[in-house]
Amino acid sequence: MKIKTPPRSPEQRRADVLARLESELDIWVASAAGDGTPCLVPLWFVWHEEALWLSTLLTNPTGRNLRDSGRARLALGHTRDVVLLDGAVETFTAAGVPAAAAEAFERRTGWDPRASGKPYAYFRVRPEAVQAWHETHELKGRHLMCDGEWVA
Repeated sequence: MKIKTPPRSPEQRRADVLARLESELDIWVASAAGDGTPCLVPLWFVWHEEALWLSTLLTNPTGRNLRDSGRARLALGHTRDVVLLDGAVETFTAAGVPAAAAEAFERRTGWDPRASGKPYAYFRVRPEAVQAWHETHELKGRHLMCDGEWVA
């Protein structure tokens, strides 16, 4: 297979990443337990106030891992249109989540974890590193955010 399109500019990649964060509903969430056991699950998310907001049960591995480690790697897309985000995680109880974030999550997903009666928590992931590329010809220049600052 021959790649026929030129690499996107860093500015275009950033715009594409932000558009996907606004339009997509599902994201892959990678976390790890204290002993290093990995966990990878898809979750609904909303991009709200420069952070990704997720919700899951605190009693499942992902909830525990996010809470305990305070770190996550998130991924959008397939192997020919990749977005990887690494970030710090902050955990909120259903009672303690900022109302604006919970309402944005409900508007986006149609679901309000606060009303479930189960121990759901919210997790705010603030990106510290973002990479994006289409196939191998875009590997150079894939780092769009470093140390929480957009470089593009």
